[in-house]
Order: sequence, then structure tokens, then C-alpha cells
Amino acid sequence: MALINFSWIKRFEKQYHEVPVTEDAIGTASGETEGSSDAEAVEASCGADSDEPAEKADGEVSGDEGDNDAVKAGAGLDKASYFADKQDDEVTEDEGDSQEAAGVSSRGRVLSRMISYISNESSVGKSLKTGELRKKMQEPVWNVPAPFNMTGFDMGDFTMKMLSSKEDPDLDHVILQLHGGGYMGSIRNAYYVFAGLYNELSHGMNVLSPDYRVAPENPYPAALEDAFASYEWLLGRGYTPDKIILAGDSAGGGLCLSLCMYLRDKGMQMPMGIIAMSPWADLTASGESYERNFDKDPLYGGSRESLIYINAYPGDHDKTDPYISPMFGSFKGFPPMLIQVGSNEMLLSDSETVAAKARAEGVRVRLHVYEGMFHDFQMAYTAIPESKKAWAEAGRFIDILLEEERESEPVPVPLPL
Repeated sequence: MALINFSWIKRFEKQYHEVPVTEDAIGTASGETEGSSDAEAVEASCGADSDEPAEKADGEVSGDEGDNDAVKAGAGLDKASYFADKQDDEVTEDEGDSQEAAGVSSRGRVLSRMISYISNESSVGKSLKTGELRKKMQEPVWNVPAPFNMTGFDMGDFTMKMLSSKEDPDLDHVILQLHGGGYMGSIRNAYYVFAGLYNELSHGMNVLSPDYRVAPENPYPAALEDAFASYEWLLGRGYTPDKIILAGDSAGGGLCLSLCMYLRDKGMQMPMGIIAMSPWADLTASGESYERNFDKDPLYGGSRESLIYINAYPGDHDKTDPYISPMFGSFKGFPPMLIQVGSNEMLLSDSETVAAKARAEGVRVRLHVYEGMFHDFQMAYTAIPESKKAWAEAGRFIDILLEEERESEPVPVPLPL
């Protein structure tokens, strides 16, 4: 199976987005031209040059060049370089303000402005920020693409779905995907697309996606309990911890970290690795980026009434409890981690602090700050170079885990004749 075989995704990448972008507006972001009123408003907010390639800054990747380079993310790095303390394109706090839009593709820039318009100027902006829109959203049953099978499981308190490859499945490894949604939104079709991407990038690993319980109906510790139940279920199916990869975005990324802490504290073996995309690891919103990026974040910025500040998940519990906000916990004994985050996110400090603490405790971490990107930009799938690069980077991370697994296997000793 190819490293990235995205041909099937074209039919589904417009089916659901974290923000309610219209089909026409999505087409505009992809370089197509269409004239819906929403698209025109977005185009106006982006400026007169939004339909033309932006002037290319140093290091910027755009257009076909971005598509060609996207799959190279980390591909040429050895393992030592891959987990270096600072990646070549990681952005520090001092560099962030000076670089501004440098390194951002034209498509990425337009999509960011579209999100900002919808979140801050449209009629659905407030409900988008608070999570109400996500919670009330109704979707059709996901149409499983031809290369995959999907099997559902009823766990009593919640349900799960396992996506598997019809061709050359890897039956030894599995990815446990914990979805985002601010602990208030249930799983959406976007995460089944994520599951398909993870399956292809991992060369056929099954992907289990639990629809864990969410607040306000089910506050903490419901999500953590369901994540742990899903992990135990995999163990009961014969998967060993060293062949389980945890993957999650936003709240799901934070939940991956909390789950690992919970497993360690119970004396259980750690999983193979963690992929955390824009993880929400600090529900107290105490990081420096919550202020520095308050007016930059196109999705949650500019308001104190978003689910970042008003969230029912902690309930009456202390928000600094590491099982709620893993940033406040210890990462000692954790497996290798890949953390991706956008430089314009209010949640940027969550990723930076987690990476720094984990490295100080001996954990191998790759932190990649994507310049100019917004929260959960990987939801763009293959529509922008940055997202495509992020998915390829996740594939390289999985490849490294598999390479290390093969290297650690004992060499068979030939029997004497």
C-alpha cells in the first residue's frame, strides 16, 4: 500500500468540516471559482488577491509545489533528528510575531480567513465558538469508502467503530483514535475520514474510534473512563500495549495524554506511541498563548464566551487535575510522541509546555509548530499543503515506530546442522 493514497478521500473531504463551510466556499479555498453569497463574503474578507497566488515569502510552500513537497515531511530525517529538541520549521515565541504569514501557503491563508469570517462575523459564529453548533449538528450515516470495512460495537455506555482495510490489513497493530470536540461534541464523520487516513498512513492498521460520552450530560471522568474501557477492550481482543498507538486531536489529543497517565498510574504497560494534533491539555487556559494569540486565533479568538473558557467537562473537579488537564501532570515513562499545533492557536502553549516537560523527563517528542495555522488545521485533509504535510508527518512517525519495533526484535539464531 502506498504511503499516501488519497484518491478515495476526494469524495468525502467536503462531507464534514469542523466549521460549517459551504461547498461553494470550500471550492474557493481549493482554487476553484464559485459565486455563492457566503463565498463572496469570505472572498471580500480575504482581500482582492485571494483568488491569486499570494506573493511567496521565504520558505513558503504553495500550489503544486506544496502538493509535491507535502509527503516529504520528516521523510529524510533519521530518528535522532526526527526527535530533536527543535525541528527545522518549529517556531519559537520570539520568532512567531516577526514571521507573521511567512511559510503559509496561499490556500492555507485563505482558509484561515474563511474560518475567521465564519467564526467572528457570521450568524453561526457564537454557537460555533461555544460548541453548541457542533453538539446539535446532524449528519447522514457515513458512506464507507470502497477500500475499507467498518464494524460497530456497543459498549453499553458508549459505542465504537473499527475501520479496517480490505487489502493487506495489518492485524498485529491498532490505532485508538480519540476524537475532538471540546469534551462536549460527540464523534463526527470527519473522524471516520481521519480513521481512513490513519489506516493508509500506517500501512493497514485497524483504527478504533470510540464515541465516548461527553458533557454536560456526562462530565469528568466519563470520557476518561470510556477511553480506558476502549483500551482494555483492545487488550481483550489480543492486542498488546506495544502495538497500540493512541491518536487524538484537540480534546481527544489531551485525552490521549490523560489516558497514558492513567495507564501508568495503574502500573500498566505504555502504548507504542502518541499522535496529538492541537491537543487541549490545559483546561485552565493559563498558557501565555491564550493571551498572545487571543486576536490571532481565527476559530476561538476574540471571545471569552467560547468553550475554552466555559466548559462543563470538569464539573466540580479541580481543572488542574492531570486527568483533566494533563499539562499539569508528569510525563515520565511516556512513549514517543508527535505533537502538531498551529502557531496562531490560543492552545499553542499547551503543546509547547507538554513537549518541554516531556523532554525534560526523558520522553522523545517531535513538536511541530505549523506557522500561520489554526486549531485542528488537519481537518482540511488534503485541501491545503500544511494539512497534507501534517498527515504525511504522522505517517513518518508511525514508520519510525515500526522501524524501531523491527530493530528490537531478536535475531533468530540458526540451529546447528
